[in-house]
Amino acid sequence: MPRLGNSTISGNTDLRKGIAQLRAALPLGWTASSSKTKAPDFILQIESPDKKKVTLAVEVKANLTPRSATQLGHERATKLDQTLLLVAPYLSPATRERLREAGISYVDHTGNISIQASSPGLFIRTDGANADPAPRERPVRSLRGPKAAQLVRALVRHKAVPGVRQLAEMTDSNPGYVSRVLALLGREALIQRDPRGGIVSVDWPRLLRYWAQEYPFGTREHVTPCLEPRGIASLLSRLRGRTSKDYALSGSFVASRFAPIAPARLAMLYADSESLAEDSIGLRPAESGANVLLVHPNDRSIFAEATEQDGLRLVPLSQAVADLLGSPGRGPAEAEELIAWMQGNEDAWRG
Repeated sequence: MPRLGNSTISGNTDLRKGIAQLRAALPLGWTASSSKTKAPDFILQIESPDKKKVTLAVEVKANLTPRSATQLGHERATKLDQTLLLVAPYLSPATRERLREAGISYVDHTGNISIQASSPGLFIRTDGANADPAPRERPVRSLRGPKAAQLVRALVRHKAVPGVRQLAEMTDSNPGYVSRVLALLGREALIQRDPRGGIVSVDWPRLLRYWAQEYPFGTREHVTPCLEPRGIASLLSRLRGRTSKDYALSGSFVASRFAPIAPARLAMLYADSESLAEDSIGLRPAESGANVLLVHPNDRSIFAEATEQDGLRLVPLSQAVADLLGSPGRGPAEAEELIAWMQGNEDAWRG
């Protein structure tokens, strides 16, 4: 059986690079060797210092998306007699997560590795790159922009997800753009579609995390730190007196109404214009000590989608989650608590 360092491993560059990463991560005294088979691609044996062996069925993939990783996990569920090691040039964080959920070991060329075996006891988990060093061009690169934001909120809001044309009408987009975004979400395993292209389900918690990562809060809006000297309660009191729909609260204030961790110390306020905040509400920019983040949104549809509770206008819960995930301090923890509440109370907010 040829050693991994030899050139006799069929000249398979992808395999050779991946296994080189694995060998470097093995504990001292452990060795690895491989042999070519028909199916799977290779058999890999990892041997401990006391000569006990772990045998892995190796499959080499040029590219693997989260959706195909999930499908691979379903296929492997019936082959419990084999432990699979997947080797690829690069595996995204979402793809790696799906592989771990399916109990599939993996290694990529950047050093992302996950291997677990009970006999002999072996556990390896290392992190390499979180961005593809050689990305492939995609029809839609990300979820950046107001149109994508509207589409994400619509997908999260509806249990029975509308079709492409309905989504286009709801978000004032063209059907072609909606189709391209849905293709991206399909590749990332964030939505499931039937053979005719209809959306069967939306993994909305993962979709919100993905959206927040792709379109960070600080990059998508004009944000001004402000100070309300009399405290957030005073700001809320003045907002309750407004009859116009030119503002919406987000962030910690929204989360604290559904999944409180601690009283909100930083208000996040979407305002339709700078003059509204300065003339009507009385906020002033502050270089330090800010207790309000004043947001002038690129996506003005956020005001139309806001709902009123207790005399105050609130952004949709999906928007509050995304804003918290990209905010400082305890914001991400508050976002996860709000997601947990949303998962347990879908009938209360999802139509």
